[in-house]
Amino acid sequence: MNDPTDSMSEEPRAPGFDPRMLEALVCPQTHGVLLYDAERQELVSRAAHLAYPIRDGIPIMLASEARGLD
Repeated sequence: MNDPTDSMSEEPRAPGFDPRMLEALVCPQTHGVLLYDAERQELVSRAAHLAYPIRDGIPIMLASEARGLD
């Protein structure tokens, strides 16, 4: 018989960003293409020179929350 406590030992994982969402998302500033940076968990708009954060798998598409790019 399976021990129900076995599955409880795993830590819950935060939902990840689905890169297929890029087909529907555009930069709110330029309406241009966004690039997914998995390492930094950001959506990058080269045209706007902004990187929008992804938190708990949800892109935060607000310029006030975006990081400026050099």
